[in-house]
Amino acid sequence: MRPFLTLHDPGRARDWYARGLWTRDTFYSLMAGHAASRPDEIAYRDGAHALSWAQLAARVDALAADLLARGLVPGDRVSVWMPNRIEPVVAFLACSRGGHTVNPSLHSTNTCAEVGELLRRLDAAILITEDGWGADRKAGRLEAELAKLPSLHTVYTPETFPSAPAAPPARGPAIDPDSVAYLAFTSGTTGAPKCVMHSANTLMANARDMARDWKLGPATRILTLSPLSHHIAWVAVSQWLICGGQLIVDAPPAGMSRLDWIVETGATYVMGVPTHAMDILAAQRAAGVKRIGDVETFYMAGAPIPPVVCEAFIGLGIKPQNIYGMTENSSHQYTHPDDAPDVWTHTCGRGGPAYEVTIVDAGDPDRPAPPGTVGQIAGRGAALMLGYFGNQEATQASFNRDGWFLSGDLGRLDADGNLHIDGRLKDLIIRGGHNIYPSHIEALALRSDRVHKAAAFPVPDDRLGEKVCLAVIGSIGPAEILAHLDAEGLSKYDMPEYFLNMEKFPLTASGKILKRDLIEMHRRGEIDPIPIRYRSRKEAV
Repeated sequence: MRPFLTLHDPGRARDWYARGLWTRDTFYSLMAGHAASRPDEIAYRDGAHALSWAQLAARVDALAADLLARGLVPGDRVSVWMPNRIEPVVAFLACSRGGHTVNPSLHSTNTCAEVGELLRRLDAAILITEDGWGADRKAGRLEAELAKLPSLHTVYTPETFPSAPAAPPARGPAIDPDSVAYLAFTSGTTGAPKCVMHSANTLMANARDMARDWKLGPATRILTLSPLSHHIAWVAVSQWLICGGQLIVDAPPAGMSRLDWIVETGATYVMGVPTHAMDILAAQRAAGVKRIGDVETFYMAGAPIPPVVCEAFIGLGIKPQNIYGMTENSSHQYTHPDDAPDVWTHTCGRGGPAYEVTIVDAGDPDRPAPPGTVGQIAGRGAALMLGYFGNQEATQASFNRDGWFLSGDLGRLDADGNLHIDGRLKDLIIRGGHNIYPSHIEALALRSDRVHKAAAFPVPDDRLGEKVCLAVIGSIGPAEILAHLDAEGLSKYDMPEYFLNMEKFPLTASGKILKRDLIEMHRRGEIDPIPIRYRSRKEAV
């Protein structure tokens, strides 16, 4: 087996087992239980498939058998770089059966070079991918990156992905729910990705809380609008495995809108980021329909949720589930179905017993903040990750001296224990749920001899939450900076949408650019960025 160095503590684990926050279930054992008790009921659905639990189990066992035949042992890493389709879900469950560790967090916005580097860091043995997927997937580019990886020995595509086992898997299912089962890349403001380690128990602890509190069951139809490369989708998968309902992914038949897909599938519980919610509400209004199908609950996470969005759902008879969390601790803070509408609209609720939240001083995380005041959100509990893979420094820096995990976000707890989000410490721009790292844009901009200084900062946007403004000191214009960033390899998904040429930046005493001052200057109307739009060569033609 391939061992991991983790934060797993036997003493805490015994307590969490005793409290029912952890169980002996794995992802695979939960699926197998549903397949045994309700084999013919539909488990999974996308635009091309509607699989029963028995059919899903057969596909999972087929891949599990093939992975074992290829020599994989527990702890080996399997990475997935694909759009929304059945293969990532099958891989997640097959890896659980074999004791392998799945890494599904490679995004459509990643470049081939970025994916190659992330696979190198993981020593990945397997990659599951699809031709044409990614920000710059061109003939030969990915292959050149993969050729640099001595650990990688198999690449599956949809055409080579096993669908029926030639023989049963050579070993019985892995039974340890505390080993590292899931790896997800995330990142702070530096843009250097960290890799979160979760076991079945740390990932499922939050799902058990949410499924219980929101009364999810076999009749629940969970539709995730977040892609399968995003942690929200795996929160959906975890709740699906707990409740035994249907999992529906955002892959409707060609030509069908998201709104029509929600209606067509009879989804009762829809999950996504606030941008998804706003788009669905806009489509509902444009269609002139009074209901959004059978939807009862709309989960929103990943960015601050405008109160007007929650109010719109309430007006439609849909309960908004206001969520706060991170890849490191899943959707630990959430509103409850019996909360007052004001709690749904203005807070992230009180969460469940799998994660405990406190507020620490924003300037000194080793000191608690006075009750009711704004500080840094910190937490601990059964839903917390097992650390960052291969990164002791980042793991250690994420905790205060009392063992509370530091989120980097600002908030406060009210008298009822509901969490209010008041901003974040991180220098991170979140555009429609997609994380954009200013330092990466700045570093590429500064490669031009016509750029002397650069600062990327957020500009508020009603629909997407934030957009990127790139401010520079230099002699370059907006069209030229976009062309330069394109030539330097910046993903089109990270391109700035506002541009500003300045004579000087506000600076600290040590000469660092004060981005918060730029944000405030924009808010006061003292600077006026111009809108810009990147067009690929294909779009330009």
